[in-house]
Amino acid sequence: MNSILIKNAQVVNQGKTQKLDVLIGGEKILAIDKIINNYPSNTQIIDAKGKHLFPGVIDDQVHFREPGLTHKATIATESRAAVAGGITTFIEMPNTVPQSTTQELLEEKFKVAANDSYANYSFMFGGTNDNLEELLKTDPKKVAAIKLFLGSSTGNMLVDNEEVLEKIFSSTQMLIAVHCEDETTIKNNFDKQKAIYGDAIPIELHPKIRSEEACYISSSKAIALAKKTGARLHVFHLSTGKETALFTNNIPLEEKKITAEVCIHHLWFDDKDYAKKGTLIKWNPAVKTAKDKEMLWEALLDDRIDVIATDHAPHTLEEKQQVYTKAPSGGPLVQHALVAMLEAVKMNKISLEKLVEKMCHNPAILFQIDKRGFIKEGYYADLVLVDMHKSQVVEKENILYKCGWSPFEGTKFNATVLRTFVNGNLIYDRGVFNEKIKGKRIEFNRS
Repeated sequence: MNSILIKNAQVVNQGKTQKLDVLIGGEKILAIDKIINNYPSNTQIIDAKGKHLFPGVIDDQVHFREPGLTHKATIATESRAAVAGGITTFIEMPNTVPQSTTQELLEEKFKVAANDSYANYSFMFGGTNDNLEELLKTDPKKVAAIKLFLGSSTGNMLVDNEEVLEKIFSSTQMLIAVHCEDETTIKNNFDKQKAIYGDAIPIELHPKIRSEEACYISSSKAIALAKKTGARLHVFHLSTGKETALFTNNIPLEEKKITAEVCIHHLWFDDKDYAKKGTLIKWNPAVKTAKDKEMLWEALLDDRIDVIATDHAPHTLEEKQQVYTKAPSGGPLVQHALVAMLEAVKMNKISLEKLVEKMCHNPAILFQIDKRGFIKEGYYADLVLVDMHKSQVVEKENILYKCGWSPFEGTKFNATVLRTFVNGNLIYDRGVFNEKIKGKRIEFNRS
């Protein structure tokens, strides 16, 4: 059994930052104390004086493009980038080719991850207008959630039959995660701009096409249906200030039936950035106004928004640089998500403790993930050691995504991930990867 002792770290966990030692034995955390002197003779000792130790980040929304879209990314390449960025667990979406809309296809993705993923993993089952019977076979202890596209889907995954939607909400006890944008509103907005500009619609009009109204109509409908049926609902990637009023902070997260997520790009960019970044920051939902961004931050800090994620969705640079109507939405973020948020800590937008709550603790609570998301004795040793004073600049040469670009290119971050532990194994060590050991399929504490 491997044994690692991390000494003198500033441990950020459960609302506190304390100087502590952490002893890892095998896959788990064996001991946490101010000073640990009792450990096996073959223990590897890491002196973390002056460094911060976080629980591994859990990213509840990524698109790693495998199978079928592997010219953009693979589970291997993107999980490698993720652990370099301090993400030790990811939950991946079903809109691959083929889509994960049968149990057999879902398990095929789990098999690929078992062989290739550097990080721990789970996948969502994709709901459609006609696969309810298959959806209900999903094992709640082994699969993260049901994913429904209520707007902006690929293939046949747009669930727009209201009768079917209510049946899904009424029939499953699993968490239902939703992308909320009203397709009719978007189409009407798009047709108006297409009539004026043809394919060369200015990117600055993207948040007008995928508008506040489109987001709010869809989110409010989903929430009303969840309240009607008692379904457990998680709304992905809020992008508007108006939507934040739909969520509550007056009960503990464990008791919430309706929860919300915000993504890095909606906290970092706003519509003024389109002039410089162009289609590189074309996402669905769209990056919106500075006021929206401010209101998202407010809702995150007062706990109406529960988690921070990436919606990591890489495309090739050639694809992204096409005209508006052909440039796909999405971008790569897992390698730089944590350091971007640590930059927000340095800007006094959020505390370290609150950041760990939103990126580590809360995803584990929200998805009922077994023994992860915290630095606790008996929990899996998913840990990230960070130097808060070591700066880095995002450049082509240090980008690990298969697509080879980042919306943060040229950005200087003032913190650096030094080491990432996955299930007690040192998977990433100052630029060097352990290629031999892979992550585990996560499990869930659900009946």
